[in-house]
Amino acid sequence: MDVTRDRSAGPGITTGALARRLGISPTTLRSWDRRYGLGPATRIEGRHRRWTAEDIAMVQEMCRLTAEGVPPAEAARVARFQAADGRVSEKAALTAAPRPLAPVGGPPSGADTAPEGSPSLADSRRRCRALAQAAVRMDAEAVHEQITAAIESYGLVTAWEEVLAPTMRSVGRAWESSDDRYVEVEHLLSWHVSAALCHAYARSVARNGPAGAPPVLLACLPGEQHTLPLEALTAVLAEHGRRVLMLGGSVPVAALEATVRRIAPAAVALWSQSRSTADLPLARHLAAIRWGIQGARTRTHILLCGPGWGLRSDPGLLRPHGLGDAVRIMVSASRPGDEVPSASEEHAPESP
Repeated sequence: MDVTRDRSAGPGITTGALARRLGISPTTLRSWDRRYGLGPATRIEGRHRRWTAEDIAMVQEMCRLTAEGVPPAEAARVARFQAADGRVSEKAALTAAPRPLAPVGGPPSGADTAPEGSPSLADSRRRCRALAQAAVRMDAEAVHEQITAAIESYGLVTAWEEVLAPTMRSVGRAWESSDDRYVEVEHLLSWHVSAALCHAYARSVARNGPAGAPPVLLACLPGEQHTLPLEALTAVLAEHGRRVLMLGGSVPVAALEATVRRIAPAAVALWSQSRSTADLPLARHLAAIRWGIQGARTRTHILLCGPGWGLRSDPGLLRPHGLGDAVRIMVSASRPGDEVPSASEEHAPESP
């Protein structure tokens, strides 16, 4: 069958067929249509949308531009202009090879490397509200779309700090105050956020290849199961080309100590969500571990991350402000010869 014509349904191809051809999801195509007007020029009432050669050329141009680092909104404007101007030929649209949009192992989308900037308060609230509403409706496709759009628009750090984390806190408060009525909503939202972060991590690792700097280690303290903040930190560090070892939730004391001694990480981020899991003596113990030849021994930089640490600080420990600050410290610690901010320069408020 001709790829541009289905005799039973008229000219053009379906959204699903175009998505498979380009290596992107149908949800992305629908999102581009709603947000940027990159949809079929002709629509037939009551039937599946059909994409013509001109429509295909426009979307292929959108894929090409975003893969090269152009922000999505600007890429859409250029793609629409070129389609209207007729500068992308029908032949090119029908014969060009598919151009995937930021697959695992491929080049980053424009949002990963060139975010459009921090959102306004009104915009971040709108995105939080839309994401929360999608989760309450149990609309998995819309949840995925909202998360993806936030990351594409702002990059990982800003999307986490301005949209994803605030929405999860809001949903968590609703669950705690409603006799577990919204536990399924929180679980759905958390799973999709985790999936997006894991995809971002895998894409960065495949793109950057093995890192030569010493690894950094991320772990939740014993009894602590809140791993999402460390998953966000893992994804951003991988985006910066850092080698990351993520141990996940509730890591036993013996395993933490053994791992530090075994791999000699440049830095360790210890996550504590509640005061009951914050263990300052353990953090001091890990910070005191030394290795190397006599006269040139070194140690690991320990970061106290999460609200569980409260306002506590220690001369030998670091206390980052949020995700971006933790990334800055750990990236510096990963580079031999670079100076890491001293503990006296770090303050207490909230960690990643």
